[in-house]
Amino acid sequence: MPNRSVGTSILLTIITCNFYGFYWIYKLTDEITDYNGENASAGTELLLSIVTCGIYGIYWNYKMGKRIYQAQSNTDGVTASDDSVLYLLLAIFGLGIVSLAIMQNNMNNLSRW
Repeated sequence: MPNRSVGTSILLTIITCNFYGFYWIYKLTDEITDYNGENASAGTELLLSIVTCGIYGIYWNYKMGKRIYQAQSNTDGVTASDDSVLYLLLAIFGLGIVSLAIMQNNMNNLSRW
């Protein structure tokens, strides 16, 4: 999993009016499902978020929390923390970019091991 700068990703998301945010969601999903050995399509998850006007995106935040927790639990030396409810609440209150930043930070920590 490549490290991605959280600050740069946030800035690019803001500057591109969330187009980079869609790419960021795609890459996070693709990388964590690959890391966990899951058979899931990042493109399908992104498309569902767009088609449902973000409703699926709220669920996606919760699901990503569970995926990251699973990856942390299966990695020696990493303290596992289940932040899925935090991601869900941030998404509900319109702070999805904050949950993306926390997810990216957790995935950056995973890639160090």
